[in-house]
Amino acid sequence: MPALIPGLNLVLASQSPRRRELLSLAGFTFTIQPASIPEVPSPDESPSAYVARLATEKAHALNPAPNQVILAADTTVALDSGLLLEKPANQQEAFAMLKALSGRSHSVFTAICLLHNKHHTTHVEHTSVWFAPLSESEIVEYIATGEPYDKAGGYGVQGQASKFIPRIEGCFFNVMGLPIHQVYRLFSEGGLLAKAETPSPAS
Repeated sequence: MPALIPGLNLVLASQSPRRRELLSLAGFTFTIQPASIPEVPSPDESPSAYVARLATEKAHALNPAPNQVILAADTTVALDSGLLLEKPANQQEAFAMLKALSGRSHSVFTAICLLHNKHHTTHVEHTSVWFAPLSESEIVEYIATGEPYDKAGGYGVQGQASKFIPRIEGCFFNVMGLPIHQVYRLFSEGGLLAKAETPSPAS
C-alpha cells in the first residue's frame, strides 16, 4: 500500500465521496479538510486553465502545516462550443445539461494540485466521453434517481448513467473526479512516498 514518508500527513481538500473512495481504494491514508473558494471562470479562461486555477487555489486556501501534504482537485465538463457544465442546481439545469450531452461527445477536465512546504505541482487530465442519444423520458427518469445534482455535467459515469455511455477515451477515473494514476505519479516524482522494503531472497 502506498504511504507517505514518516512524519507527513495527507489531507484531501475535497468533500467529494468519489475522490475519497478512489484515494482509499488506491491504498492511501488521509484526512479530509474541504476548501471553499469562489468557483467562477474568468473571461476567456480555457476549461483546463480554469480547473488548474481552482485546484491550486483550493490547495493554498488550507495554509498547511509543514508536516501536511495537501491534495486538491477540481473537475468540469466542457462541450466543444466551450460551454462549461458544472453541478446542476436544480431539475431544470440537470435536464438542460443532459439534453446538451445527448448524442455527442464532450470533454472532462480534472486538475489535481499537490502542495507541500509552499511548493505545489499541478496536473490537468483530459478524457473524452460519448453519450448515446437520450429521449426526454430517459433524461427525466435519470434525474429522478438523484444522481445528477452533485456531479459536474449532471451525471455519474460509475452510476446509472453508465448505460448511456458507449465510449470513453482516456482515464475513466478522471471522469469520476480523480485521475488516481496521476496522483500516484506526482507523489512518486515528488519524493513523498516511503520506500517499501525489498523482500529478502529465500535461503
